[in-house]
Amino acid sequence: MATDMVVLQHADVENGNGNGCCKKGPGYATPLAAMSGPRETLIYVTCVYTGTGKENPDYLATVDIDPNSPTYSKVIHRLPMPYIGDELHHSGWNSCSSCHGDSSASRRFLVLPSLVSGRIYAIDTLKDPKAPSLYKIVDPKEVIQKTGLAYPHTAHCLASGEIMLSCLGDKDGNAEGNGFLLLDSDFNVKGRWEKPGHSPTFGYDFWYQPRHKTMISTSWGAPLAFTKGFNPQHVSDGLYGRHLHVYSWPDGELKQTLDLGNTGLIPLEIRFLHDPDKDTGFVGCALTSNMVRFFKKPDESWGHEVSISVKTLKVQNWILPEMPGLITDFLISLDDRFLYLANWLHGDIRQYNIEDPTNPRLTGQLWVGGLIRKGGPVFAEAEDGTTFQVDIPEVQGHELRGGPQMIQLSLDGKRLYATNSLFSAWDKQFYPDLIEKGSHMLQIDVDTEKGGLAINTDFFVDFGSEPGGASLAHEMRYPGGDCTSDIWI
Repeated sequence: MATDMVVLQHADVENGNGNGCCKKGPGYATPLAAMSGPRETLIYVTCVYTGTGKENPDYLATVDIDPNSPTYSKVIHRLPMPYIGDELHHSGWNSCSSCHGDSSASRRFLVLPSLVSGRIYAIDTLKDPKAPSLYKIVDPKEVIQKTGLAYPHTAHCLASGEIMLSCLGDKDGNAEGNGFLLLDSDFNVKGRWEKPGHSPTFGYDFWYQPRHKTMISTSWGAPLAFTKGFNPQHVSDGLYGRHLHVYSWPDGELKQTLDLGNTGLIPLEIRFLHDPDKDTGFVGCALTSNMVRFFKKPDESWGHEVSISVKTLKVQNWILPEMPGLITDFLISLDDRFLYLANWLHGDIRQYNIEDPTNPRLTGQLWVGGLIRKGGPVFAEAEDGTTFQVDIPEVQGHELRGGPQMIQLSLDGKRLYATNSLFSAWDKQFYPDLIEKGSHMLQIDVDTEKGGLAINTDFFVDFGSEPGGASLAHEMRYPGGDCTSDIWI
């Protein structure tokens, strides 16, 4: 009953009825208002069988995260997709806080792009939040026919009611064919968002900040390269990105390209600060393990600087003599006080105070996996030449597998959730045990006063014991929205 009650409370807040006031659209009026929303009780997780050798469809898992519920930290529902071979990856909403002023809008559909097959699923979460259902499928053949786009990745709702998705290449996996797909409110293909001739060199993530009339996108690489696993030679061959693309919003004109150079190789996730008046944000550059801050300059152009650096480790018994942290995900708390990042290869999650965005301060660090764990074959070298490994805790008797990958923060900023699958081809290459043993999901308690991170030992979701066999868990979304999908205008 506890979960049912909070789900109903979420519906009331979403409809603006929490205080008996006039009906509003989805989400919250401001990021700080969102922090006072009800505690999360359900979370949706994209789970993958593609690339694992199991002939099962990928699925959306619903996990109970209400500590007062008898099914706490359990998968309570699984929605399998109707096809095999999708590689569900990231997800977004049909409406978010950008539509808060539109009383006719509703955060009803979770948008699930399939990175490999190109299918885009619309999932109805409103009929039964605990047991979402399939509403519609966008056919990748139609997308290719009308736009030439393939490999859809990030989905964001727009204040217009449309849905915009970044697509990472053409049907043959060439990066030159990438761009931005527009769907209408019922998931019909409208066309491309960017103006003709204004497509980016590579695609991945994007974030818009309407008060500054700007959208900025990032650069992973050519699908024909990254879908086969990571080959360092492909970086030298120019098949991976190092640029940010600055667009006019909502016009779709490419105004500026920022070359991040050798300190900004493979920029992935991007976030503006949540305060829509702010003209600064961060991007995580995976390969060079740097957080780069971008900002508007007095002449209205955009600049950038390395803000946080994760030191590359000298290692023994690995495929290369040096190992990057590989920052694969990060997020910013809704009050813009803290930044959290995950080092997938090293195995740690970090918390930085960014109240002064020009001077981030490390305030918390927690090891939850990685390749330099005690008992493993890989050793890191200290500056004095000695070697070391890191203690990794067990949770409820489970050895923590892989490294921290996707992270999601509670609205109030006090709980951080983490999964450990990046992309099946890369999982197979760097953490082959994940293919056999599956993913897991952790909850980490956050100290928002003094700073600090600690594992909640009462919470562990084992995707290695799923009915269809071990699966790979990736991105997470709450029914009521979160700090990585909601944008304020």
